[in-house]
Amino acid sequence: MYITTSNVYEIVDAIEKLNVQKNETVIIFFAEQELPDIPLLISELNKRNIDFFGAIFPGIIYDSKRYYTGAIINTIPVIKKPILIRNVSKLPDKLEKQVHPFRNFENKSSTAIIIVDTMTNNVSSFLYSFFNLFADSIEYLGCGAGFLDGYSRKCLFTPEGMFEDSAIISFIDMECNLGVHHGWEKAIGPLVVTKSNGKTIKELNWSNAFKVYKEAIETTTGELITGKDMVEISKHYPLGIYIEGQEYLVREVMATNEDGDLICAGDIPENAVLCILSSDEASLIQSAKKAVNDCFIEERKEFNHCFVIDCIGRSIFLGENFEKELGVIKDILENRDIQIIPEGVLSLGEIASMGKYMVEFLNKTVVIGLFHE
Repeated sequence: MYITTSNVYEIVDAIEKLNVQKNETVIIFFAEQELPDIPLLISELNKRNIDFFGAIFPGIIYDSKRYYTGAIINTIPVIKKPILIRNVSKLPDKLEKQVHPFRNFENKSSTAIIIVDTMTNNVSSFLYSFFNLFADSIEYLGCGAGFLDGYSRKCLFTPEGMFEDSAIISFIDMECNLGVHHGWEKAIGPLVVTKSNGKTIKELNWSNAFKVYKEAIETTTGELITGKDMVEISKHYPLGIYIEGQEYLVREVMATNEDGDLICAGDIPENAVLCILSSDEASLIQSAKKAVNDCFIEERKEFNHCFVIDCIGRSIFLGENFEKELGVIKDILENRDIQIIPEGVLSLGEIASMGKYMVEFLNKTVVIGLFHE
């Protein structure tokens, strides 16, 4: 359900009308503009003993439209109450202990929804640690929360309060058919990451990272690039980590610093083989079509929810044409006589199962989850 109000009591009233059951929790995803008083909202929901979790994103999706105000609210059946994982940047050693009560539920009829503060460090390492506890016994779906300006501040909330440098994990008592694609292809490369630290690339091919990135794009496009052009350039030329047998793992370049480092929206391991990628409107929209069609590879199910996680970078790249991408998703559902409304977020990073072997933190990607019992 999409609601437009920022009045706390109207939001609470809308949530109460969902008739939340004992085995359900409420998800609340806010667009970052015109936010309500979230601490007051937490207090009012706690007074009513309503279980919930939520996050703030640059925008939200409902039907075939994107919105920068309002909220998506819905109920989901859960195995147990969601878990708050704090200090993700420090790779919490209590992770296994916190999720241990769920180990008895390892089966393909459940899905882990993971919402993480994008601005924290070690997100990929956190996801790998979590995957090692459950492997391919469940599906994984999630996204990075935060604000478009890139400043770190509290963007996740639970009955315990508001948090940053944290993640929320909820084990959903439903199966999920996943589709994951991005539509970016190799334009330049390969390049080798010879020195990095978390999200920061210091050297490519044993040379200054920004210098190599800049010169490679200048040689290809014939345009001169300065550090001030980085946001505009990186919108069109993200990096892609080569993964055998899969699409490139996209990493958006967010900024450069005075040392000539490239700061990315996700971890970059040393010795990774990269390419500089490019795309166009048709390829991005086609990738969304492929993602939703992948959800139907298995036998027909009775689907209950369609959750769309679409990178804010794709929205910026496509501009006014972004709603064509959302329209493709809706049209395919309708053509298959699936009468559910797509809902979701404009994310700062996407999380999804990648085959049977890993869960990844993605950039500039569209992830679609069709839930069924």
